Amino acid sequence: MVQQADEGTAPVTCGELVYRQTRWTRLTHWIWALSLFFLLLTGLQIFNAHPALYIGKQSGFAFSNDVLVIGAEDSATGPVGYTTILGHRFNTSGVLGLSGPAANPSVRAFPAWATIPSGQDLATGRVVHFFFAWLLSGTLLVWLVASLLNGHLRRDLAPGVDDLRRLPRDIADHAKLRFHHSRDYNTLQKLAYGGVLFVLLPLMIVTGLAMSPSMNAAVPFLADLLGGRQTARTIHFVTMVLLVGFFIVHMLMILAAGPINELRSIVTGWYRTDPPAGDRHEGSV
Repeated sequence: MVQQADEGTAPVTCGELVYRQTRWTRLTHWIWALSLFFLLLTGLQIFNAHPALYIGKQSGFAFSNDVLVIGAEDSATGPVGYTTILGHRFNTSGVLGLSGPAANPSVRAFPAWATIPSGQDLATGRVVHFFFAWLLSGTLLVWLVASLLNGHLRRDLAPGVDDLRRLPRDIADHAKLRFHHSRDYNTLQKLAYGGVLFVLLPLMIVTGLAMSPSMNAAVPFLADLLGGRQTARTIHFVTMVLLVGFFIVHMLMILAAGPINELRSIVTGWYRTDPPAGDRHEGSV
């Protein structure tokens, strides 16, 4: 496709529109995005009920196995919020431990704007959290079976030998913000999406089940395999942080690669590829 350029300039050549994302892929993408949004904010609400993480099977005053503690305490100048990570303590007043209006601060691990519900309401947070946890788990399972049957997993997500050979070049291109728009995912995309779909999300689900008292009764060895319920809770939290990191990088890459084209792909399925090498001109889009 060639767009008319101004007089005296080379024509601007656009690539072909290809059908990149199927209806099923787009549907599951938005279900997962919605689910993870509510899981994150309700998860922080649940965390606020006991804002500390441990390694091992037990926790309490008789143990010194905490790896993260968020809280507040009184000082000579007034209440102070703090966060302790692996024994290193940081003043996090205004964000973690102590937040809200300066005249009437609230003692809570994560601030009101970062939790659902915004107030301290553990019961509601758990109900909403579990609903979206089951929605995410069910959709992921159906997607996995369907992707195995229709070849999407093998065709579009599994990295091959050629993909791995291109990995150094893909890393260099991304570092230079030089993107290639094609029907197929590049190596970094395949590795990133595979890591989320087959490592982080399953790990999030398994650790969530390991923390459930009912699952402890039904499958008592699950928590032990993960090092105990407290360790499972810590892994659950760390996995959440990694998913948030993936989301931030994902958004930055979309903005850098062309948000209109990327958004059109995940909404309508149609994606504009780069023009053939011989048709590219200065000013191509």
